[in-house]
Amino acid sequence: MSVEVLTAGALAGVPHGFLGRRGGVSRGAMAGLNCGWGSGEDLAIVRENRGLAADAVLPGARIVSPHQIHGAEVVAAGEWPDDDRPHADAVVTDRPGVLLGILTADCAPVLFADAEAGVAAAAHAGWKGALAGVSDRTVEAMERLGARRERIAAAVGPCIARTSYEVDWSFLERFTGADPDNERFFAEGPAGKPHFDLESYLLARLAAAGLARVEALGQDTYAQPDRFYSYRRATHRGEPSYGRQISLIGLARLSG
Repeated sequence: MSVEVLTAGALAGVPHGFLGRRGGVSRGAMAGLNCGWGSGEDLAIVRENRGLAADAVLPGARIVSPHQIHGAEVVAAGEWPDDDRPHADAVVTDRPGVLLGILTADCAPVLFADAEAGVAAAAHAGWKGALAGVSDRTVEAMERLGARRERIAAAVGPCIARTSYEVDWSFLERFTGADPDNERFFAEGPAGKPHFDLESYLLARLAAAGLARVEALGQDTYAQPDRFYSYRRATHRGEPSYGRQISLIGLARLSG
């Protein structure tokens, strides 16, 4: 099976892709394109999968990704080795030929680009990072490299959807405590508990930040086991580990 690459119209013209589990060389419970260093799978297999992912988006580019910590730290892409990555949840660059990578398995990947300025970014937004403002911090980091927020486009990739994301009342209170208007991102589920809409929350924050165009792919990672990895689904099934999908964005090298 070939590698599946989902793209966003908002990022048209910029090399990017939201990749799921289709394609790849992993077998067993993590069958497919598992790109997670921390999944427990043989690192040689993970490296091969990451190479396949890179070639599907920007052939010849090296993936640069941080050690994600569910926060709001942003770093500029560097030459760090894969086993000594900075702890952060977003990475930015203005260098052509660099492919920024973010790993997810229910959290939301967010890809950003100001094509005119030649600045791109990728962010990992779980609920903690989203509430802490990782999307806002990413936009600010892009501006320091010459981007302008009124030109920045962003896309929210596959993540757990509200129908699949049951939470407890204290979770809801964290969000309404930060802003009472955040209650609109919750709905009562069939068991009477709140369900959180991570995708819509991020879209609202991106729009409030003044970005030129925002888009969501509307893909539920939990509900599509043949297409995406999901931490929550693996937990509910009692599986020993879970794969991670990768989302990538970069700047093409100038020809000539």
